[in-house]
Amino acid sequence: MMCKRILVLDDDVHILSALRDVLEYSGYEVSTLNRGDEVFEKIQAFHPDLILLDVMLAEMDGRDICRNIKQKAGTENIPIILISATHNLSECLHSAAPPDDFIAKPFDVITLLTKIEHQLDAA
Repeated sequence: MMCKRILVLDDDVHILSALRDVLEYSGYEVSTLNRGDEVFEKIQAFHPDLILLDVMLAEMDGRDICRNIKQKAGTENIPIILISATHNLSECLHSAAPPDDFIAKPFDVITLLTKIEHQLDAA
């Protein structure tokens, strides 16, 4: 069985490290990115099955990155789970090119893994 690939995009290196550890321990292949402007190069190189995307990035809004990914041919079907400590993301599920799911920080690992498995099973 092929290992599912997850791209994690967050500008906090501690969160990236923690998510990498949890996801790799759970059997996923993980690539991390701390800059939104490199996301399409990373997607092309890594071919993720799912993207975990923080909303509050230093130089960009994760919701804009999500919209760009969802509106681009070739990446529009990659499931995206937005992560936020500050935003209630339920309204963005009804926006143009919405994420597939969202999760609030701080989150527990079981909830995160359940949401990831749900999206990967649905894809």
